Amino acid sequence: MTELKKIHPEAVPHALERVERYRLLNQPRVAESICLDILAVDENNQQALIALLLALTDQFGLEAKIGVNAALKYVQRLEGKYAQAYYAGIVWERHAKSRLNRSYPGSGFDAFDELSRALALFDKAHELSPPEDDDAILHWNACTRVIDVNKLEARPDEEPSVQSE
Repeated sequence: MTELKKIHPEAVPHALERVERYRLLNQPRVAESICLDILAVDENNQQALIALLLALTDQFGLEAKIGVNAALKYVQRLEGKYAQAYYAGIVWERHAKSRLNRSYPGSGFDAFDELSRALALFDKAHELSPPEDDDAILHWNACTRVIDVNKLEARPDEEPSVQSE
């Protein structure tokens, strides 16, 4: 592969604007690429890390190969327990919704499990959030509504099979 060119550190603010534009244009792969270029020159840029994990979650519905772990590895690099809990919740919420959209056998059970993880993370984020930031509550409510509207429930426990003697 040809060696990638590095952007100038002074170009990072403009590149971040481009990331938002490409996400709005529903071109998450371009946004992902720009984020990787930003992180190549500023590896702890929090805006780029957040935009990257959101661009990855934008791709959940497009490609089954983009999984939760691809986005969660960037959550670990976020500064602060609130940001880590909140954005991990976003990742699980968006992945659960992509499962519902794919509608395969058992997708409702998988979505319920993932939405339950998101709810727990949003609860944690809310405990850590300042009073003027209710984003975690907004997402908690959205997840709860998805569960209710789709009548999602936990996967039933399998009954033990009876062994014949």
